Amino acid sequence: MQRSNRRTLLLGLTAAGLARPTLAQAPQGQAAQGTGDWPNRPIRWVNPGPAGGAGDVLSRLVGDRLSARLGQPVVVDNRPGAGTNIGMAQVARAAPDGYTVGLASIAANAANKWLYRSLPFDPDRDFAAVGMIALVPNIVVIPPNVPAQNLQQFIAWARAQNRPINFGSVGAGSSQHLAGSQFQIITGLQLQHLPYTNSGQMNTDLMEGRIDMLFQSISAVTQLAQAGRMRPIAVSGAERVSAFPNLPTMREQGVEIVSTGWFGLCTPAGVPEPILARLEATLGAVMEEPELRGRIITGGAVPRRMGRVDFARFMQEESDRWRVVIQAVGARAD
Repeated sequence: MQRSNRRTLLLGLTAAGLARPTLAQAPQGQAAQGTGDWPNRPIRWVNPGPAGGAGDVLSRLVGDRLSARLGQPVVVDNRPGAGTNIGMAQVARAAPDGYTVGLASIAANAANKWLYRSLPFDPDRDFAAVGMIALVPNIVVIPPNVPAQNLQQFIAWARAQNRPINFGSVGAGSSQHLAGSQFQIITGLQLQHLPYTNSGQMNTDLMEGRIDMLFQSISAVTQLAQAGRMRPIAVSGAERVSAFPNLPTMREQGVEIVSTGWFGLCTPAGVPEPILARLEATLGAVMEEPELRGRIITGGAVPRRMGRVDFARFMQEESDRWRVVIQAVGARAD
């Protein structure tokens, strides 16, 4: 992208965050009938990501505490594939009775409608927000043989390579992919996105020098970075992280990027209002539990309580924000 266009794009990124959506109304006829004894059987929690990933861990932590408060099992059902689209399609098609919930994310609920020509659901109409769970900042890591100790040194090294710089992510629409796309726009570097289905293989390829950089979740690389097998050079979030307290953010290093993944809870559209209200209140109470918050932080995420109105607004703002980036780099996932 030409430098003359990047200033315009940055202004667009700022303006996109000003949008204020209105919440979709539940379909007529979805009154509170039959909700008095909810829940009276297990609740299915669909995680559209892989087992062992950040979304899976958060689903199980929060689902366990919801179960304790609601008095029924909350069963996590991992349905990965197609950049979260497979799992979230199942949520969208489920009966709106409060017995199926899904893990909302930056991919399914913000980015994918701009990356895929066709989705098996409409992220704006087919889900009802319940609340946010956590922000998941990434850190920028590079192979140990790259002679850069910070972000600006890496940018200088990358410009001297006279070739595209490879970066990996866990898939199109992920926070890692979007952060890399924004990095390309702001720095003017030519980047090549390599999507992986296996985070472990992505880490191995970085350590062995087959890819040049990663925007990776903290929990996935902490031990490897501390062992010197990869070098952390920046945090993508707004603040430094406890696992690497001396590691500056990208913004601190002169690159105006704040990019984090995020997860929250949603249901199919049309769930009766009393059930949505109880889910929202119960999730909010869970998110105030000190032990849960501590476990989320230990896992490299930032617990964030946000009710359904604010969470719905947040998801729309994220969609507007990432549309600008995705269209600017011409990213496609199909």
